[in-house]
Amino acid sequence: MIRKIHITLFLACIAGTSFAQKTDRDYIRSGNKLYNDSLFIKAEVDYRKALEINPKSTDAMFNLANTLLMQQKANEAMEQFESVAKIEKDKSKLAEIYHNMGVILHVNKQYPQCIEAYKESLRNNPKDDETRYNLALAQKMLKDQQQQQQDQQQNQQQDQQEQQQEDKQQQEQQQNQQQQEQNKNEMSKENAQQLLNAIMQDEKDVQEKLKKQIQIQGKKLDKDW
Repeated sequence: MIRKIHITLFLACIAGTSFAQKTDRDYIRSGNKLYNDSLFIKAEVDYRKALEINPKSTDAMFNLANTLLMQQKANEAMEQFESVAKIEKDKSKLAEIYHNMGVILHVNKQYPQCIEAYKESLRNNPKDDETRYNLALAQKMLKDQQQQQQDQQQNQQQDQQEQQQEDKQQQEQQQNQQQQEQNKNEMSKENAQQLLNAIMQDEKDVQEKLKKQIQIQGKKLDKDW
């Protein structure tokens, strides 16, 4: 839960105030009323007007940050909280500032930074049980997040090992197939050569037989086979 706006009291100063120029306190009071009525955009306008008059008004800065947060402008709200944290001196207000910063970081699952913000809040207000509860919750969620990341990393490593094993098996299978094809081709060449040799030998045998037959018949060969 975020800590709400800082309520500032308006003090009437002198007679004729209705004709006097508005002060930063006037705009803060007006902004607070609009904030409480959930008119956050209009409240933002009044807080910014207060800051135009007094740029170092920590109440205006803190309330503006809360107003931005209620408009789902978390990044802008965080910038305002960080700015006011640098100049705020009141410990109770600093505790609220860091508490709200922790809430933003908590929602964004930035648990290490969130934990530090809650711790800083407790340094300024050690008795805040709500912040202490949020701190314990953030620490648990950080531990769960780290465990989940570790599990994911282990699963990825296991998947990589399985993929490497599968790739290795496929490579060995391809090599075996290539070797078989190579052996088959070599056998085919060898068989072809043997067949060719056999044909040539048969032809030679036929020629020798024919030559002998011709010689037996008393014919003269014009040429040797």
